[in-house]
Amino acid sequence: MDGQGSNKTLLFTAFEPSGDDHSAAVIRELKRRRPDLRIFAWGGPKMARAGAEIIATTGADAVVGVPGWSTIKRYLRIKAEIRDWMKANRPDVLVPVDSPGANFTVAKMGKKLGIKVVHLVAPQLWAWGPWRIGKLRRRTDLVLCLLPFEAEFFAARNVPSRFIGHPLFDEPLDLEALDQKAQALPEGSPKLAILPGSREAELRRNFPVLLEAFRELKTRHPDLVGVVGATTDEVRAQLQSRATVLGGWPDGLDIVVGETDLVTRWSDAAMVVSGTVTLQLSKQARPMVILYKTNELTWKVLGSWLITTPFIGLPNLIAGRAVVTELFPYFKGHMRLTEAVDALLTDPEALASQKRELGRVSAKFSGKIAASEAASALEEMLGFEASPSGAASTRDAEATRA
Repeated sequence: MDGQGSNKTLLFTAFEPSGDDHSAAVIRELKRRRPDLRIFAWGGPKMARAGAEIIATTGADAVVGVPGWSTIKRYLRIKAEIRDWMKANRPDVLVPVDSPGANFTVAKMGKKLGIKVVHLVAPQLWAWGPWRIGKLRRRTDLVLCLLPFEAEFFAARNVPSRFIGHPLFDEPLDLEALDQKAQALPEGSPKLAILPGSREAELRRNFPVLLEAFRELKTRHPDLVGVVGATTDEVRAQLQSRATVLGGWPDGLDIVVGETDLVTRWSDAAMVVSGTVTLQLSKQARPMVILYKTNELTWKVLGSWLITTPFIGLPNLIAGRAVVTELFPYFKGHMRLTEAVDALLTDPEALASQKRELGRVSAKFSGKIAASEAASALEEMLGFEASPSGAASTRDAEATRA
């Protein structure tokens, strides 16, 4: 460490809870390396605890889907405030975090002011909206990618990019502790994890399908037991309420809150709604069937040409081929999901093959600590020589997640 930093400033802009998570780990690592570095943010409480000076709190009311007029007006006001702050304070580097709908405009304002822009979490142009690549190219100096194939995608399109790894793979799991806790979960065979997502729209669309599939599987496998992994107490209440109007909570099905790694460790296989949680399953090489239910009319009118990637499941995207079964688009009924899960549970070779392939997926993240890699990239953009990361970086990343 060269002791510099007091005359350099960073501005983070994060608009969702996930952005608060990603930013906090990086901010903590930067402050560990360079305590004098000034870091400002539109962000959340984790960023504040990590050492950022919060200009305005964001993320508590993040919107999924099409925003209403009041939300649009709020975001316009926030963007104007960010623009005025950047004009007055001229940070050395702007770090937009995820949320491309909001951050693309912020990045444009930063570039017009001559501020370097480093995107933390790549916008998913590889999945939909690839025509926006020119816009991104004009509005970034570097894209920090959490997934290995993203860096290749952007580099091929002349967008500066770097694969930094994913926070989910930064730390090894305490498998012995998970095994001990798993003893309190239901006994039986096979053991099926059900991971329905966290957003209200996902729960509304997908949980009824997951619930009916479990009921049908239970008739085929009388000793089958399941555990639903709910992300929060609020989600648990929503799921239990939905089950009540769908015939009640099935026998043999438990529910736990905030213990995805535990549910994964306990399980033999999982049925899961597409999302980052599939990487948690991959980390433990747990076979899965991925589901994502959508509206059939919306898919036919918009989705079939907006979605440009051959897969939606992250394990398949990372592997570059179909290593797990993914059911997308999925429109109605539960039998398609039931048959896919049943085929997996009754085929030991299919289970073993998925485990091997998921081990290869996880290996692509080996040797990467996302917060450390991101901090080094930002140091370089600020004109510093990147500091050594070392074990302290790993411990700080763990503290941030805790």
